[in-house]
Amino acid sequence: MIPSVPVIMGAKMRGLDERNEALFSYVNLEDRVPARHPLRLIREIVNGALARLDGAFATLYAADGRPSIAPERLLRAALIQILFSVRSERQLMEQMQYNLLFRWFVGLGIDDPVWVPTVFSKNRDRLLTTDIARQFLAAILVDKAVKPLLSDEHFSVDGTLIKAWASMKSFQPKEAANGDEPAAGGDAGPGQAGSAATAGPATNGEAGPAQDSDASASEPAAAGPVQDGDVSTTEPAASGDANSAQDGSASAAGDGEAPRHDGGRPAVEPPAAGRNAEVDFHGQKRSNQTHASRTDPEARLYRKGPGKEAKLCFMGHALIENRNGLVVDACLTQASGHAEREAALAMIEPRADRPGRITLGGDKNYDAEDFVNELRSMNVTPHVAAKKTGSALDGRTTRHAGYAMSQRIRKRIEEVFGWGKTVGPLAQTMLHGAERVGAQFTFTVAGYNLARLPKLLAA
Repeated sequence: MIPSVPVIMGAKMRGLDERNEALFSYVNLEDRVPARHPLRLIREIVNGALARLDGAFATLYAADGRPSIAPERLLRAALIQILFSVRSERQLMEQMQYNLLFRWFVGLGIDDPVWVPTVFSKNRDRLLTTDIARQFLAAILVDKAVKPLLSDEHFSVDGTLIKAWASMKSFQPKEAANGDEPAAGGDAGPGQAGSAATAGPATNGEAGPAQDSDASASEPAAAGPVQDGDVSTTEPAASGDANSAQDGSASAAGDGEAPRHDGGRPAVEPPAAGRNAEVDFHGQKRSNQTHASRTDPEARLYRKGPGKEAKLCFMGHALIENRNGLVVDACLTQASGHAEREAALAMIEPRADRPGRITLGGDKNYDAEDFVNELRSMNVTPHVAAKKTGSALDGRTTRHAGYAMSQRIRKRIEEVFGWGKTVGPLAQTMLHGAERVGAQFTFTVAGYNLARLPKLLAA
């Protein structure tokens, strides 16, 4: 017990700074959360979505053995981590020890033990696959309170780069990445000293790369560095365009030193005490066809436009409806020159299976003849931004007021990416592999929808 402070004469109304430990606690977590707290509505919608996924959860677990953490609690805890920008699972478990709001949302009682961080992480990673994340997003959208907020006629699409959890030092010739003798200097993770990662986290409101990059879904395209990620670290192309004149290789500005290279591998200086070796990439051509990251082989070297740095990344794609800007579909692909258009076709096709026409807005990277013709064959009107020259659109589309409206509304998709990279974990993922990063991307945009619902439903 904290010793009581003696009452001073003339200050009888002063409260006492003392605490008596109660033998029993009768705290009801439900009473501790304000009735108008936005998490109340979010939890109600999340519980409904999880109930609709009960059958999917049942197929993931064996009939006998030791019970695992309830999948509903795992996903609620993962949502809390995204909504409150908790940077790690270890910090999340620490906060759940003393944060009654977190305990209430996840479903833990005040006396229930919190999970060990590694146990939580392993159970969540086994559960939260891309398929489960997509089902969770769809289960939110069919909620009786959410469905009236959605448009089924007008949509917008865009893509964004997600920096991979791999440093530029890990991008080595494929014979080294496949197990042959690695280049000296090792593989420095992005969090280690001396890492040569080339870009910091994006800021809120940043323009998604779909506005100045060309992107694609599976394999890197063969034309130009923006498509195939070829990088030569000598001098930039004279024209300043992304497509270099030298075999389609992009170039980054040198620092005036003479190129140093050894058999196609970076020149390595002996490391200083307590840090990684310094690696010089000048004078070398690095391409996704000849190089791969030893840390994350599925990441691709890519840059979003002329004068931009090349970095190892993935590409996330989102489809929003135009009424309230909620995400109705999302996916993740390797970064390449046609990924945005291929992903857009895959996401809009199920919604085009209806008698009437629908519209799809996008930026200038979607103004390609093949893409526009494919949309029209699916009964989708292409409301993409028209290029000044060589546009696949004409006055039949651009003269209508609906086209101008789609061009205004489509920019709201940048709010999704800005939220995901500031509040959410998408500025730079800390996961490896397209499957795990894709699940994180889809689950994060589902969190974006949930964060917006309290205000939308209160309007």
